[in-house]
Amino acid sequence: MTSTESAAGKPRLLTPTFALAWVANFCQFLVFYLSVTTMALYAVESFGASDTVGGFASSAFVLGATCMRVFSGWIVDRVGHKKAALTSLVFVTVVAVAYFFAHNVAVLIIVRMLHGAGYALTSTALMAVAQSVIPHERRAEGTGYFALGTTLATAFGPAIGLFLANNIGYNTLFSAALAANIVSLALALILRYPAEPAGEEKPSFRLRNAIHPDVVPIGVFMLLVGIAYSGVVTYLNAYARKEDLATGAGLFFIAYALVMLIMRFVLGRIQDHHGDNAVMYLGLGSFAIALLIMGFPTNDAMLVAAGAFTGLGYGTLSPACQAISVRSVPATQMGAGISTMFLLMDFGIGAAPFGLGPIVSATGFGAMYRILAGLIVIAAAYYFFVHGRLPKAKSHHLEYDNV
Repeated sequence: MTSTESAAGKPRLLTPTFALAWVANFCQFLVFYLSVTTMALYAVESFGASDTVGGFASSAFVLGATCMRVFSGWIVDRVGHKKAALTSLVFVTVVAVAYFFAHNVAVLIIVRMLHGAGYALTSTALMAVAQSVIPHERRAEGTGYFALGTTLATAFGPAIGLFLANNIGYNTLFSAALAANIVSLALALILRYPAEPAGEEKPSFRLRNAIHPDVVPIGVFMLLVGIAYSGVVTYLNAYARKEDLATGAGLFFIAYALVMLIMRFVLGRIQDHHGDNAVMYLGLGSFAIALLIMGFPTNDAMLVAAGAFTGLGYGTLSPACQAISVRSVPATQMGAGISTMFLLMDFGIGAAPFGLGPIVSATGFGAMYRILAGLIVIAAAYYFFVHGRLPKAKSHHLEYDNV
């Protein structure tokens, strides 16, 4: 038995490189969720900004990240995983210091955009590092485990951010974010990076190298799913306040995280051994159920149930599609594959509120969630035609071996 094989004879998954990249990536997502829930109020309280400007101060992060997604995959493929990871982590650490010196809302917005851009490159680079050491036959399982960092950050980041901002102060919040960035950078300095493919010509910047055409179909699917998920995260609190479901809203993401945490130890293996469809249709059906529960008058317990179904739904679809996108591209274009999927998913999440807001105003929250449940049905049909009907989605991904 070689060092790359586990006791069960399978290629080893949990390596030092994978583990250190996981922790570094978790710290980056933790910083994102620490700030996204607090920056709007910070801008209003500290600089007298309007609610609209405060909201933009928060969402400027996503705008910067979305712009960088166009280039991040090409940069990672061009300069290599190590240089991309270290350079971007140094950058976001410096930007974390800049929060202490952002003394007006205009500077804060600039800092947020720069931070988002650095975060997009960092997350792409760290994901590429982890994917490069995941055995091909355990791709979905390894991707699912790596995505657990995002799950935990989603569960704990907002709560920690709100606690620090409300009980200790924003400077402590900024210090915590800086500390998390320093931890990421320190880990990136000591982890062992896999050797880059030798003799390969470095890609020049072209649209194909920024947005990989082989990943666009599954990326558009995640754009549709992202629109539905945006309706949940953007309007959950307002919906809960209107329906007097504050307790259920408070437990929503805890249920989400717990279900996803448990199922990640199962679903990745199922996807690797039985094909993409085995988990994708489960995720689609679960997400549609979650949205239908939210679409009708309910109670706190049902809203918690909706959180659990969202974890089984969106929490299944996102890492499953990450695995599909990586399998769809050559190793030398892994960065482009990862960034393409994230670009389209982030665009769906970021742009959706502009269209969903008028729907809420015209029809109410319940109707909006029922419409989004219908969107998931459309997404399921789209998935079938672009991927689900193909042999590689039904079995052991034999066609991926030719990539």
